Amino acid sequence: MKILLTNDDGIYARGLWALYSELSDRHEVTVVAPDRERSAIGYGITLNSPLRLDEVNINGEFSGYAVSGTPVDCIKLGLLEILKHRPDLVISGINPGANVGININYSGTVSAAREAALYGIPAIAVSVQGLGDDNYSESARFVASVAGSVREKGLPFGTMLNVNIPGIPFNQIAGVRISRQGVDLFPEHIEKRIDPRQRVYYWQSGEPDQIFEQPDVDGAALKEKYITVTPIKCDMTDYRMMEELKRWELDKP
Repeated sequence: MKILLTNDDGIYARGLWALYSELSDRHEVTVVAPDRERSAIGYGITLNSPLRLDEVNINGEFSGYAVSGTPVDCIKLGLLEILKHRPDLVISGINPGANVGININYSGTVSAAREAALYGIPAIAVSVQGLGDDNYSESARFVASVAGSVREKGLPFGTMLNVNIPGIPFNQIAGVRISRQGVDLFPEHIEKRIDPRQRVYYWQSGEPDQIFEQPDVDGAALKEKYITVTPIKCDMTDYRMMEELKRWELDKP
């Protein structure tokens, strides 16, 4: 397979190169990733400044392209400029920190995979709960297996897979659960502070340790030590509401 790898943690992130190490022996792998961390940047793209591209070498073992933009910028540059042939698959990750529930909306990791899906390319976003350092290699092997299934079975146009792996040794993982995205807000707060120059600033934070009542929700399954696999659609239309709106008789004034 021809595989395009990216992430939102920057081209030097360990999770990215764990994937490269696992996949490059059997596949033709190209890395196009941000030149620095771009976490929680969501679906941002760069319009008002130029994008710069540098080829980098990691410890004499790996090479890739560093982009001065967002994860979605990396997909666009990779598909439209860098790659000579359309890839068979795009993988975004491995992200340190879970991307489940409403965090999917903010995640640069997931957004990169969604952008590939919009181009009709099968895509997987993968994250590990916590920092992930201890099980990147095993996680990469699992992703390689999922990639093979995606290649064999295919994905519908505009649908990508969001994979989250518990940050524990693989022999302690309970299994794999196909899950849905949670939409419950977790407790958030904004702390108001004063800097040494007596100027007000704000620090935003939240409490992601939620209590889940539905076992099929991604965050609940991850908390129960399951790997979660969630199909995410790019089409955000609420088709039921479309039919309801037609009954509203919204004529122009």
